Amino acid sequence: MNMQETVGYLARAIEAGRPQRVITGNPIMLMAGLSNPSFHHTLATADLVVPDGSGVVWAARRLKQPVQERVAGIDLMHELLKEGDRRGWRVYLLGASSEVIVAARDKLSAQFPGVRFVGCRDGYFTEGEDEQVVAGIQEAKPDMLFVARSTMNQEPWIEKYHSELGVPLVMGVGGSFDVVSGKSKRAPALFRKLGMEWFYRLLKEPSRIGRMMVLPQFALKVIKDGDKVLKPNDPS
Repeated sequence: MNMQETVGYLARAIEAGRPQRVITGNPIMLMAGLSNPSFHHTLATADLVVPDGSGVVWAARRLKQPVQERVAGIDLMHELLKEGDRRGWRVYLLGASSEVIVAARDKLSAQFPGVRFVGCRDGYFTEGEDEQVVAGIQEAKPDMLFVARSTMNQEPWIEKYHSELGVPLVMGVGGSFDVVSGKSKRAPALFRKLGMEWFYRLLKEPSRIGRMMVLPQFALKVIKDGDKVLKPNDPS
């Protein structure tokens, strides 16, 4: 689905109270799933995976199963908030630091006055505090829960507590709150259009080089395994 169709699909699910666990898929997540069976299960059992990374869009095109367009998580979150602004949905924000999450809530509240932001909490809590965090979300009764934690923390946590939370839509949004709050700057439109958002992030944060090394590994795997799928009778 493209962005418009994705928003329409999720809006109908929210209105119907049909639970949706949404993952914004990128190459780093997919590679983690290949080496970690538990994380693979988390990805495979999601209700919806959208092509967040430009690498995923490229891979789908190379494998002759192209997606309509990239559906970036931060853009999808804003589009859903636009719907929520019109429909009076309730929203809970979870993740990032205390300062960032409060700043993000305040900016989103000003941008989407029709949305009822019923709660926010930072993402620095321990496993022993999970029960308390879940109880707070249950009490707030949001229509949408956006979670921003580290990749290997974020999606497994959502999977573990999704049914218990009772929230129609739960979606991991990674570093989106940092961007919304102003702590981080999103790549300029040109970089995004060229699929080079990762390169802009690397220029701004050279310390990400270790994480970014997954991208060439992903590309090589798509090329190698993809050629086997597309040319099954090729003796090479």
